[in-house]
Amino acid sequence: MNQRDAKLPIADVQASADTRQLAIDQVGIKSIRHPVRVAERAGGVQHTVAMFDMYVGLPHQFKGTHMSRFVEILNAHEREISPDTFRVMLREMVKKLEAQSGRVEMTFPYFVNKKAPVSGVASLMDYEVTFIGEIQDGVETFTLKVLVPVTSLCPCSKKISERGAHNQRSHVTIAARTNDFVWIEELIDVVEGQASSELWGLLKRPDEKYVTEHAYDNPKFVEDMVRDIAAKLNGDKRVDGYVVESENFESIHNHSAYAMIAKPPGKA
Repeated sequence: MNQRDAKLPIADVQASADTRQLAIDQVGIKSIRHPVRVAERAGGVQHTVAMFDMYVGLPHQFKGTHMSRFVEILNAHEREISPDTFRVMLREMVKKLEAQSGRVEMTFPYFVNKKAPVSGVASLMDYEVTFIGEIQDGVETFTLKVLVPVTSLCPCSKKISERGAHNQRSHVTIAARTNDFVWIEELIDVVEGQASSELWGLLKRPDEKYVTEHAYDNPKFVEDMVRDIAAKLNGDKRVDGYVVESENFESIHNHSAYAMIAKPPGKA
């Protein structure tokens, strides 16, 4: 490149006009990894790696959006990501890209140090967590989504069997639209408290005995799980709406059992 070429303006093709009269609902970047630090309820800070999806709405008159700006916004926060800074990043993205709507999703593994119920031996349990921030028609919302693995034991199997009852690992997901701060651990506690039994990363023999008997004494259908969890969320004024799902990976069938309860924001 000679000196004359260096002084020439570089064309901004994305900002050029488009004549097809078709707005795009979401345009941006998907699946970009970035290190983050997330606050723990116990007072510490957890270092983890998150997968980000970042989108804005594109008006019909523009040909494209500026993809590099998404990465610039992400890197500007220097790894300090919390629900509050996450909201700030969402607002910055919409403003910087001159959009009327936007959405950011941040998914990451989150670890909780848990002690086994009898022996007290400590181990880490991992959970999949997603922050979802959205601005639509000037309204900003935040959703905290947590996937919690638990044990469920079939009430029917227990009732009809002379010995034992079949159980399964279940994945319970809460996606809670919140109006105030909620700890990740709080949603985990809600799910684990309504399961036949929670899970631990490490169990000794006395712990295994406890877990087996505890699950047997606390049978739950997949329908029971979502209803009991929804009832708990209904009593939390910080939760405006939610989707509660449970998928039970059956041990005696080649399919899963599934149930879902959704409460739209604003519905009593």
